[in-house]
Amino acid sequence: MSEQRTLTAAVHQQEDWFIAQCLEVDVASQGQSIQEALANLREAVELYFAEVPEAEVTTTPLVTSFQIPATAA
Repeated sequence: MSEQRTLTAAVHQQEDWFIAQCLEVDVASQGQSIQEALANLREAVELYFAEVPEAEVTTTPLVTSFQIPATAA
């Protein structure tokens, strides 16, 4: 059985597309739904690691939220 690696994805919507970006490696993909974008990202990251087996994987960044006054947006 192969070892599993857990990576982090950030997803945002841009017009009719969802963009998924892996936060540990510089790989992104898109889809017409969140699920499709994540599936496409998974495939893209697998292909990336197949092409660059010694790829540098950064530590998962702290992902959080913060607030600003509504008038600033």
